[in-house]
Amino acid sequence: MYLTKRHLSRRTMLRSMGATVCLPLLDAMVPARTALADTAARPMSRLTCIEMVHGAAGSTMDGTNKHYWSPAGEGSSFEMSDTLSPLANYRDYMTIVSGTDLRPAMASTPEEEGADHMRSSAAYLTAAHPKMTEGADIYNGTSIDQLYAKRFGQDTPLPSLQLCIESADASGACDYGYACVYSDTISWANPTTPLPMTMDPRMAFETLFGDGSTPGERLQRQKVNASILDWIGSDVQSLQKNLGAADRSRMNDYLENVREIERRIQHIEKYNASGESRSLPSAPLGVPDSYDEHVKLMFDLQVLAFMTDVTRVSTFKMSRDVCMRVFAESGVTTPFHSCSHHGETPAHIAEFAKINKYHVSLLSYYFEKLKNTPDGDGSLLDHSLTLYGSPMGDSNVHNHKRLPLFLMGKGGGVRGNNHVKVPDETPMANVLLTMMNKLGMNMDHLGDSTGVINI
Repeated sequence: MYLTKRHLSRRTMLRSMGATVCLPLLDAMVPARTALADTAARPMSRLTCIEMVHGAAGSTMDGTNKHYWSPAGEGSSFEMSDTLSPLANYRDYMTIVSGTDLRPAMASTPEEEGADHMRSSAAYLTAAHPKMTEGADIYNGTSIDQLYAKRFGQDTPLPSLQLCIESADASGACDYGYACVYSDTISWANPTTPLPMTMDPRMAFETLFGDGSTPGERLQRQKVNASILDWIGSDVQSLQKNLGAADRSRMNDYLENVREIERRIQHIEKYNASGESRSLPSAPLGVPDSYDEHVKLMFDLQVLAFMTDVTRVSTFKMSRDVCMRVFAESGVTTPFHSCSHHGETPAHIAEFAKINKYHVSLLSYYFEKLKNTPDGDGSLLDHSLTLYGSPMGDSNVHNHKRLPLFLMGKGGGVRGNNHVKVPDETPMANVLLTMMNKLGMNMDHLGDSTGVINI
């Protein structure tokens, strides 16, 4: 390959009945001493946007509990806060931004008062004020993930991937005069087109790997409980004959990773179909009762999608507003939404902070996967940018001020190891605009932005 400058296409796929398996970046896909080699060494940045609802304890930078979330100190000398401490190993990739407001999520008329939960998710990535309506005339804005996908995701098999954890009902009216769809998704293709989010890991897996043929063929494969890899085995063997030792090893590791994820999904489906009592009886068969397991499966699927360049854009909604789930793994038995209304009682704030810390701790699983996945001249963590945060600040009073959020990764040249404290009333849209421009979008304005921040 190197002598003739023949190489595998980055878009090489293994296809068979009900399966389309894209490949990770291999040395055989990088022609020697050409412009394409430089491009492969510096891949297009991946973008992940993750929402956690209900704000966070101590994100307001005031009061006795101010450092649960927001760190003490600014710049590179900040002290990692208690809630963010599970991410200490990724400090060099972390950019914490404290003090931004999301005004578009606030009420603009007296009629809109009390509907903060209904507007939060809709405004999170759009920095737009959603129209108050229970009908089909919904109107919001275009989310940053879709702006990026339209510019840099059109040459991938899947322009973007939308995932969630809680069940969604994107039809009809919800509370306070708003359509349910406003709180069901964070991805908007345009102001009138919200994108559905996938809750079932099986559906997400099939989106990435099972769209190679008809639904009937995919169903046949699942009925015989076969792996997608069983259907492409001969193609794998044929391809590996022409690969070097390093590429064969990388291929084997990747395919075993795919197989292991599929095994986990099959195990969940088998258990849920066994008749055993479930804590989530209405959830699809592919959805585990364990929140921890569900989140990690979804993170694994996002990593696979990025490493194979199936997509460069993902959004992940880790909960829904007014969620009453008990996160027992956090050590707290109070339901999430109830706990978020802590009444400024120190003991209750401390409980809410434990839940926040538990949610953050799950991100370390994702970031470790990204860091350990080679990608060109670095890792996926080097070539990605993740936004994690909440469109609420102090959930006890339903405000959208001084939001808890951070960026992870060095995609677009973000330097990391940085705590940026912005002036009061700085729009969160400034962070979104900064992200877009770091990733090559060259935008002048986004939502209610007033400029960019220095990261």
